[in-house]
Amino acid sequence: ARPEAPTSGRPPSPGIDSTPEDPASADSGPAVAPEAVEEALGLDRTGWRRIQEGLAALGLDPGAPDGLVGGGTRRAVRAYQEGAGKPATGFLDAADVTTLQHAATEAAAAERQRLAEAAEAAAAAERQRLAEQHAAAAAAAERQRLAAAAERQRLAEAAEAAAAVERQQLAEWRRSGRVFRDCDGCPEMVVIPAGDFMMGSPASEEGRDDNEGPQHRVMLRSFALGATEVTFDEWETCVRSGGCDGYRPGDQRWGRGARPVINVSWEDAQAYVRWLSRATGASYRPYRLPSETEWEYAARAGTTTPFRTGATLSTEQANYNWNRGRTTPVGMFAPNAFGLYDMHGNVWEWVEDCWHASYRGAPNDGVAWTVGGDCGFRVLRGGSWLVTPRYLRSAARLRDTTEDRSHYAGFRVARTLD
Repeated sequence: ARPEAPTSGRPPSPGIDSTPEDPASADSGPAVAPEAVEEALGLDRTGWRRIQEGLAALGLDPGAPDGLVGGGTRRAVRAYQEGAGKPATGFLDAADVTTLQHAATEAAAAERQRLAEAAEAAAAAERQRLAEQHAAAAAAAERQRLAAAAERQRLAEAAEAAAAVERQQLAEWRRSGRVFRDCDGCPEMVVIPAGDFMMGSPASEEGRDDNEGPQHRVMLRSFALGATEVTFDEWETCVRSGGCDGYRPGDQRWGRGARPVINVSWEDAQAYVRWLSRATGASYRPYRLPSETEWEYAARAGTTTPFRTGATLSTEQANYNWNRGRTTPVGMFAPNAFGLYDMHGNVWEWVEDCWHASYRGAPNDGVAWTVGGDCGFRVLRGGSWLVTPRYLRSAARLRDTTEDRSHYAGFRVARTLD
């Protein structure tokens, strides 16, 4: 039979009593290998990732913190153990794990703190950038506001200066008889000088209709023309005085007062000038509608372009193309060189002439053309608040029946002077 090994695990020393050791000592068993100690810890890949993170936090290089245990991780463990004064086995015990996991926790907390501080710093920088951007935008807006205010001031001063010149000129014209009013509530009249001009439009004019030709030269004597279209107030004076057949036209709910009277036919306009001639005693030099020639001569005021403003016209110079959606009070825009307002736009204006499809055979002395043509239709001039610039040209013509009333047509009066 094989002899039994000593219970102590080693042979008895000579001269020492071979009495068995303390039971507790006898039960401790043989020493456990480091590999077994580490294996007993049951570290999974996540656990090893924490270990690697702890090693890196202590300044060691375990390689990528991927939870895989390779040579780099073992070298880092040995380096850690050497630094801790422990046997550099390269294998972990429970104390090592606790220390390294704590180091990983602290490193993660420090990283979170670092990221939070970096995020706060970035947020502060972004807030600062946005504040600076807002301040710059506000400063730019303020500069723009100040520039706009300065421009409005400049325009207002220029407008006031122009208005002052206009008032002075108007006062001089009144003193000289160039502008007059025959009665309270009567239209203000402007004396139009004698002269000649080419009536109609050239074939090259944009927007031209064939009925605007052929162009022909006309000589005119001096006459007076209303500075503005006849207003609702002036029409009301006629009605209150027993004239205008007692007719009170509607205003489309736009207002009355200084707005041009609308919803009046050519026949209504004739009733008004008859009353005005009686009311002012102007039977010898009666009030009347202007002839088509007088109207165009006065509208052009010495110009040969499509508009009295040149080749084009803006909504700052006239009321047209639905820009304001209705009529405007007379005299809102600058007058032409003769001192006449709203010769372009606001309302179409009745004139005396019968409709002719062209100017062939037209008179050349400025009188109304009431022979031939179709006198059931009369001519309107000037365009209105609802039409495009094409119809506001000085040469543009329209026709309508003598009894038609519309919300886009009115009139201004003329008076013979000699």
